[in-house]
Amino acid sequence: MHIGVDATCWQNRRGYGRHARALLSALGRLDAGTRYTLFLDSPEDTGNIPPRFEARLLNNDVPTSVAAAAAGRRSLADLWRVSRAFSNVAVDALLFPTIYSFVPTITRARKLVMIHDVIAETFPKLTVPRLSARLFWKAKVAFGRWQADALITVSDYSRQRIVEYFGVPADRVFVVGEAADPVFRPLDSPQPTERLRALGIDGSRRTIAYVGGFSPHKNLEELVTAFAALASRNEFADLLLVMVGDYQGDVFHSYFGSIRDQVARLGLQDRILFPGFVPDDELTILLNLSTALVLPSLMEGFGLPAVEAAACGCPVIATRNSPLPELLGGGAIYITPGKQELEGALETLLGSGPMQSRMRAAARDAAGRLTWDAAARQMMDVMRKVVNS
Repeated sequence: MHIGVDATCWQNRRGYGRHARALLSALGRLDAGTRYTLFLDSPEDTGNIPPRFEARLLNNDVPTSVAAAAAGRRSLADLWRVSRAFSNVAVDALLFPTIYSFVPTITRARKLVMIHDVIAETFPKLTVPRLSARLFWKAKVAFGRWQADALITVSDYSRQRIVEYFGVPADRVFVVGEAADPVFRPLDSPQPTERLRALGIDGSRRTIAYVGGFSPHKNLEELVTAFAALASRNEFADLLLVMVGDYQGDVFHSYFGSIRDQVARLGLQDRILFPGFVPDDELTILLNLSTALVLPSLMEGFGLPAVEAAACGCPVIATRNSPLPELLGGGAIYITPGKQELEGALETLLGSGPMQSRMRAAARDAAGRLTWDAAARQMMDVMRKVVNS
């Protein structure tokens, strides 16, 4: 079997880029009987491509990971160049690891298209604010669904939302899960890096972490408001909130400026920190030092930062509008966004050492049941089923 892969998302540092790199790396380890050809449009950060994979570089004017942004636009020339490359390769199937980078193709190869969630459809103005961009997004997703021989998503929760929203038959939508990278693990004696110490994160203060983007649907104003209420109380005088995310190079719609202004209005600049992008090894240390990770989003298709935190033994407070209640079980407390439940959840967790201990153990166990090897085997089953059908 020969699989062509749209790897133009390889350089993206957010969820779908991490997903593609981890999934393809696991396929490289486990699926020795399949030939893979990866199509990239940027030579950056390609040193970790599995060695036996063939890589073809497309000469796009703007890399897809930049042009397919909320405020970006892919040129017709680049779209044609990518579509022609995919259409002309002799493969059994084409895999698009994310609908973000999908392009229509003219080929007999089977097409597997991944739709990670329906967040953009559920909250269009919060994710794709420009009308022209929303129309282009709708057209792209419609073409992807129409051309796909199989749709793939990352959780049963997202599968149900996709079936309900788009009205597609349930037997056309398959689940290929996610997992934390092995770098995310409990550390016996976590020591803050020099950079973390410079930010004021040395392990001596209780720390709440957020990891992700600054898109409006992440519901970060509610997090800042809840933190501010706790921070005003004497018993939480030591509390820090560290909001990790690439607020300078994020290709998604961001309202980082609004969050920063909210923090300034509340006078919490020394209590709420914005370290920007944090590499995985340093993020592992931060999560090991944290009392909890909070993911208060209006919706998550999977919630990978919460699973990464759980793998480090860090208790989680997460949105119910996600698969996390099924994935993490007792390793998390679940809140309904907009119901002002977050402050109470934080207060309960911060005030109970025994609860923290129980949740740390449950979080580690739950995250340990999720592996990229299992996800790769799910993908292998889907590819064989579709190619042989």
